[in-house]
Amino acid sequence: MAEITVTTKDKVYPVYISKNALHEQADNLVAELGRFSQVFVMTDVNVAKAHLNKLDELLAPLEKVSYYVTPAGEEAKTFAVYEDAMTKAIEAGLDRKSVLVAFGGGVIGDLGGFVAATYMRGIAFYQIPTTVLAHDSAVGGKVAINHPLGKNMVGNFYQPEAVIYDTSLFGTLSEREMRSGFAELVKHALIRDPAMLVELMETYKTPRDLYEVDLTPYLARGIAIKAEIVSQDETEQGIRAFLNFGHTFGHAMEAYGAFGKWLHGESITFGMIYALDMSEQLLGLHFDKEALLKWLAALGYEVHLPNNLDFDVLLEHMKHDKKTTFNEITMVLLEEIGKPTIQKVTDDVIEATFKRVSQEGQG
Repeated sequence: MAEITVTTKDKVYPVYISKNALHEQADNLVAELGRFSQVFVMTDVNVAKAHLNKLDELLAPLEKVSYYVTPAGEEAKTFAVYEDAMTKAIEAGLDRKSVLVAFGGGVIGDLGGFVAATYMRGIAFYQIPTTVLAHDSAVGGKVAINHPLGKNMVGNFYQPEAVIYDTSLFGTLSEREMRSGFAELVKHALIRDPAMLVELMETYKTPRDLYEVDLTPYLARGIAIKAEIVSQDETEQGIRAFLNFGHTFGHAMEAYGAFGKWLHGESITFGMIYALDMSEQLLGLHFDKEALLKWLAALGYEVHLPNNLDFDVLLEHMKHDKKTTFNEITMVLLEEIGKPTIQKVTDDVIEATFKRVSQEGQG
């Protein structure tokens, strides 16, 4: 089992990752949760159906365990669901010595963490991710819900007590969900580890490979990259923004699609392609982008922007990005693979890039 330590200003916590992490950490987890007055498990309808029996069995020795099941997908990261979760927590009698367990993908981690951060001004929580995507979202303490005008606009930085990442749970994920999470692995490679990008491209050539070739060692590397960056910049005052490569345009696409048309990783893939184009134009990035696009397409990604996108609407969404200040959009760009930088760009540059990337799909 790999163990990665995340070190922040106020907390040091472990990330355990293996194909059998839940079983291997069962005794330790139950012992830790037993120190709390009550356990509040948050999950979604899909994870509950596929995996909740495993967690039920694990938590059986504990006396006070209650459950809250959300809708699936980004629909759970709304004010309405957040309020309902708070109501259920109060009704269940949670106190300041209670603990929340977020059992699910990135959405559950974000929502559960935000509930934990704000319930009675903060209770402890544990992350038990169940998706590939959550290798990114479960680490680093970003917790949030969405606003109709922007992704993750209401949130906090709030670190978990531990992350237990059992990759055997991936078998029930759809191909779209697998790709969505894998996109964040590609991002980590692009911003920090060119050799990892080469390995990923050589190892995963078809959608089937995402199921048949163990992702665990690459996920561990992705988590280690994020842990290193977070340890230097917990609250995103500097280099942590590098982790948002592809996210400024990607989040705008998610909002454009009302947080349902495209999955997070699908939107971020569009965003990375957009940012790579801008990096070529503004910073002279030398990179075989066509080889990357061909590889992504072979894995089943859509690599061309949909037709008839309204640029003005996308621009407005980009201006609601959390990195935007004084109405100036900030982009994470690449000087070279593994060497990101942050640059403010004008609306004209944003539009020119959009037109180029749109035309590539029509050519």
